[in-house]
Amino acid sequence: MTESLEEFLIARRGAGRPLLVPYVTAGITPGWTDLVHAYADAGADAVELGFPFSDPMLDGVTIQEASDRAIAAGTTVKGILEEVATLDVDVPLIAMTYSNLVVQQSAAEFCAALTASGLRGLIVPDSPLEEVGELADAAAAEGLDLVLLAASSSSRARLREITERSRGFVYALTRMGTTGERGEIPGQAARLGRELKGLTDRPVLFGFGVSNPAQAAELAGHADGVVVASALMRKLLDGARPRELGEYVASIRRALDQGAR
Repeated sequence: MTESLEEFLIARRGAGRPLLVPYVTAGITPGWTDLVHAYADAGADAVELGFPFSDPMLDGVTIQEASDRAIAAGTTVKGILEEVATLDVDVPLIAMTYSNLVVQQSAAEFCAALTASGLRGLIVPDSPLEEVGELADAAAAEGLDLVLLAASSSSRARLREITERSRGFVYALTRMGTTGERGEIPGQAARLGRELKGLTDRPVLFGFGVSNPAQAAELAGHADGVVVASALMRKLLDGARPRELGEYVASIRRALDQGAR
């Protein structure tokens, strides 16, 4: 794939398609890469791969449990990248990890390893905007799109800076707090989506608490699409197989497409 993550998503959006990025914790099961294929076949526009970390400060209980299971199985960054390098899917893959894993080598080495394995994007949610410069430069040097997070608590000036410096897409948080399935969508989420859309033409995707197809469609109406993580990992932890998770992603795809009509 020669297109950047951002170019790919903009092209999909340009075709009138709400964007869908499902998540999987890498290494959570021996055949976890089957989930990537299932997601892509079900209509994902990109797939987010969580690199398990022992203290995931922004992840709720479901992703923490998924990470613990992957770590207990012996999952490592090196092993993940070796498996990713064997994947043959027609959508971009995005790494989601924490600063501790990045700095175990250096930002430059870490980004180079991601790109060499075929990854096209990177999310490091605990890397503050004020300190992201070195990582952003390293990612850009490797053709890796560094996605930044935006919250409703941020000032308009800060949101503008986030939209200017983010690459790939802008990750809009539906609420403050950790990831996890939620009930109602807070009103500030819609306001955040509209504000971000007014600041950039870069894709804006909602994440953190997108729990079902109806919520995904509602949120996509205020932005360009959604990231779905905990809802999928809960099903996997409860015993769902790749085929079942693919069917669930397909149901979200249908809801997004119907909502866009």
